[in-house]
Parts: sequence; structure tokens; C-alpha cells
Amino acid sequence: MRTMGNKKGYLIDLNVTINRLRKSVISRFKMKTSHQITYSILILLKKWMSTMSIKTRYRFASRLASLSYHYIPKRKGQVIKNLNRAFSSWSNEKIESTVKKIYIFFMHNMVQFFAFPKSWDGIKIEISGKDVLDSTMTHGKGCVLVSAHFGVWELFAKWMGEYGTRFVGIAHRQKNRGANRFFQEQRELAGGEHIFRKEPLEKMYDVLKNNGILALVSDQDAKRKGIFVDFFGTPSSTPKGAALFHQKSGAPMVFGVCIQTGFQKYRIEFVPIISKSDSTQDITQAFTFIIEEKVRQYPEQYFWFHRRWKTKQD
Repeated sequence: MRTMGNKKGYLIDLNVTINRLRKSVISRFKMKTSHQITYSILILLKKWMSTMSIKTRYRFASRLASLSYHYIPKRKGQVIKNLNRAFSSWSNEKIESTVKKIYIFFMHNMVQFFAFPKSWDGIKIEISGKDVLDSTMTHGKGCVLVSAHFGVWELFAKWMGEYGTRFVGIAHRQKNRGANRFFQEQRELAGGEHIFRKEPLEKMYDVLKNNGILALVSDQDAKRKGIFVDFFGTPSSTPKGAALFHQKSGAPMVFGVCIQTGFQKYRIEFVPIISKSDSTQDITQAFTFIIEEKVRQYPEQYFWFHRRWKTKQD
């Protein structure tokens, strides 16, 4: 719970906590038995991983990464296919080396996420471009924050939850209510909130209307509903929601990510999204170019497991 400096702030914080507890109880009663079991198992894993030391969690994650690399070939095949498309000049040796790094990177961050908030101990975060975000918030129109499945996005959400402004991420609701509840609770530990896709758009626009930060992860294949922009030289179906929120609300856009720079060391970066025009096409292309630039710098920190180029342009 955040410390508030006055009685009014304390009451607001208390009401938020009560509402979350109420939703949690309601959610549990609505869950199927199998979903309740899932939730209980995930809680046990959280408690177990939270007892590990920092180095033990890393060693455990490395073993899991090795098992996944060697015994789940379908996922590895997709990663290799994506890397070959994005970096056609790379040798097979470099591809293989990068794939191994990708497995370790994401497995370690998954273990760290399970151990929230214990795993926050000892981390060091530097901030680049905070003035970009600060300046954006002075306009009073909120902020459309665009990010990607890149870097340590769960840690990025933790920092944003503590930034001091209402922070709401748009997320997919998982079919397993137990898993959905666990991941939502973990992500909201630092004060952030969720709005799930298919909920009323008014809830999302209200965040911006009240000068809050609305976050969207906008780099997965969006099927036929998306807009095609260039990503690593290939037309790629991309979510256009971020551009539409900006166009319809007038809220400024900022790109943000959290990059791992060393063991227990991270850098959060904020970059203004500057488009050639106010068209949906140009706005989406502008932030997609930023994503590509970051991925080229740190290819092992991008989630290559998804089928980014699944939908073909007609």
C-alpha cells in the first residue's frame, strides 16, 4: 500500500484496497474448481520462489531454460524462424547462441515475476527520458503509453505503478480465471491497474480524461483488424488501438520500455513518438520503428516466440 501524506489520501488508498479485496473474493467464488486449483498452485510457486536467494533463482531459471530449449522444439522453431527473417545475414551459430540467450532471459524474468515483491530487493533501475513523461503529463490530457513484448515489461509496470499518476494497462483476460487472478494480482502489487480488452471503451478514455496513463503493448500480430506497417522490412499486421486513442482523445503518445543492462541492473527508457502525420498508418509506423530500433540493439530481449508475421498482406 502506498504511503499517503494526508487523511484524504489515506482514505482513498484504503478504499482502493477494500475494492480490490472485494473483487478478489467475488472472483474466487466465480471460479471453477480447476481454476481454483490453478490459482493455489501458482500461489505455492510464488511462495517457494520467494524463499530462494537471487543467485538460486537465476540458477533455477537457467535449468528451466535449458529444459525448454532442448525439449520444446516447436517454440524453438518459431524463434529461429523469426530471427532468420529479421536478421537474414546472421550465421547459424549466431542464431543458435541468441536463441539460448532468449530462453534464459525470459525464463529468469518469469521466475523473478513469480517472486514479486521479494525479487525487487537489490535491483537497481536508472531512468532515461523521464523528462519526456513528466512533460507529457503537464498537458492534462493523460498519456497513451506504448510498449512492446521487449525487455522486462513486468518490472516496467512496477515502476509505472509507483510513478504517482494513475497507471492502467490494457490486457487480455486469460480463460483460466485462476491464472488470470494470479497474474493480475502480481502486476497490481505496485499500484497499477488493469482494464481488459472487450470492456467498455469509456473506461479506457476515462483514464486519459482524468490525466492518467493508458498503456498498450502494441507489437503482436493483429490479424485482419490490424494495420500493416514495416517491421524488419516486412509488412506486419499491427494493433492500431494506440493511434486511435491518441487521435480521439488528443492525449500525447510516449514509448517506454525497461531494458536489462546487467545482473540486477535495469534501465527504463522513455521516447517521444513523433509521426510524419496524424494518420493511423504513420503513427503506428512511428512507434513500430522505435520498437525495431530497440530490438536491433538487444535482440535477446525480444519475445520472438509469437508469430509476428502470421497475417499476410493482400
